[in-house]
Amino acid sequence: MATASPSVFLLMVNGQVESAQFPEYDDLYCKYCFVYGQDWAPTAGLEEGISQITSKSQDVRQALVWNFPIDVTFKSTNPYGWPQIVLSVYGPDVFGNDVVRGYGAVHVPFSPGRHKRTIPMFVPESTSKLQKFTSWFMGRRPEYTDPKVVAQGEGREDENTEAEIPRSTWVCLCPIPALMLSFCPQ
Repeated sequence: MATASPSVFLLMVNGQVESAQFPEYDDLYCKYCFVYGQDWAPTAGLEEGISQITSKSQDVRQALVWNFPIDVTFKSTNPYGWPQIVLSVYGPDVFGNDVVRGYGAVHVPFSPGRHKRTIPMFVPESTSKLQKFTSWFMGRRPEYTDPKVVAQGEGREDENTEAEIPRSTWVCLCPIPALMLSFCPQ
């Protein structure tokens, strides 16, 4: 008796991190990584990446433009643990140390087609005035050792975050041709 092989579906993500607006900061770079469930596996492309350093544009918007390409394919047997992209933006502080300027996460769109996502960014905050002073003095602001924690809800209930970056600040994830979802047998 022949057993039926389980079927899988593929999720192809093809896009780019286009730009951001951080009015107070310049010379920033971006890192991305994907967070996904246990049934998901990458089959092609890069799960993580780091962009070039960009400076503000000279126009009124003062946008930081990366046009940072993303191309990855995942396979899974069920949609539980649908992939999320986590973005981390870094730049120099007054002492020249690279510090985090924002974290954000968003689910990869569920439907095929062209999608544009804006991702609100936040930074962790020290819990006491002494920690704030010490982190400023040492040039080491609070940051995650693993940025993937941004996409997970558990363990973040009592976390202090500071909306230091204005609400008008966003990072855009803009697919180049399309996000494609196809079903096929394994």
